[in-house]
Amino acid sequence: MHLGNGIICPVTGIPMLLAAGAAAFYAYKRAKEDFSKDKIFKTVSLTSLVFALQMINFAIPSTGSSGHIVGAILLAALLGPYAAFLSMCAILIVQAVFFADGGLMALGCNIFNMGFLACFVAYPLLYKPLADKKRIFSGAFLASVATLQLGSIAVVAEGFLSGSITSRLADFTLLMQGIHLPIGIVEGIVTGAIIVAAKFVDTKKFSIGISSLAVILAGFISAYASQRPDGLEWSLLNISDSVVMQTQGSIYTIAEALQAKMAIFSNMPFTLGSIAGLVTIAVIMYLACMIMSNSRKSENA
Repeated sequence: MHLGNGIICPVTGIPMLLAAGAAAFYAYKRAKEDFSKDKIFKTVSLTSLVFALQMINFAIPSTGSSGHIVGAILLAALLGPYAAFLSMCAILIVQAVFFADGGLMALGCNIFNMGFLACFVAYPLLYKPLADKKRIFSGAFLASVATLQLGSIAVVAEGFLSGSITSRLADFTLLMQGIHLPIGIVEGIVTGAIIVAAKFVDTKKFSIGISSLAVILAGFISAYASQRPDGLEWSLLNISDSVVMQTQGSIYTIAEALQAKMAIFSNMPFTLGSIAGLVTIAVIMYLACMIMSNSRKSENA
């Protein structure tokens, strides 16, 4: 569901980026209120796992498309919505900057679609009420499906506002909703299973386990991910006669040139680039966690 530069114009992309920045600042202020050093390993491990999971595109039978897990509900359920949103911001920034996966112009939209809607809409409205009633798996499943559906609607709206989707808006909406439903179902099952498993495993052992899994997924399994177009690409291909790419103007040119220079991991051999990305996201989240932990300590001194 990663939007590229050509789908989002500056009129849409820049305000969305500013909104995402404001949301991240608010999330940071709230996350540090109860953040402590004993949460660092778990936060880094889970963020690394979601980063790796997003590399694994799986084929959707009979469609010619593929999908990947977003992971925001998983993070929100195990870290809380504020820390989870910061994790999603870090993941999407690393993907856009170092892999050119998702456009810089579209970064704010991608953060909103995959992070904000999950952490601040689907999590409190669906997961939390059901989890409070001990229906953890059901809550994770429904919230995951809702996140994909809400995100796909947001993509349609952002494409329309940017002028890249000129007609067949209803067709694009149905395509996006339809293709992201099976992706959401797979995500819901995986998310629910991991959250339930976390309840029965010691936190340290759980963190070690998912860190190891992240390395395996990024370093080995990701090389065998489906090469089919993802749900967004597939939907756009099916309405290609109604898509006008937003590639004009100096802002677009600067964004493309800047991204091309910074996307160093995309030019590496696949496994090496994947591991480099995993290490980068782990270091960024470790530093972010240390800042939150020390900031909380200073305020309480």
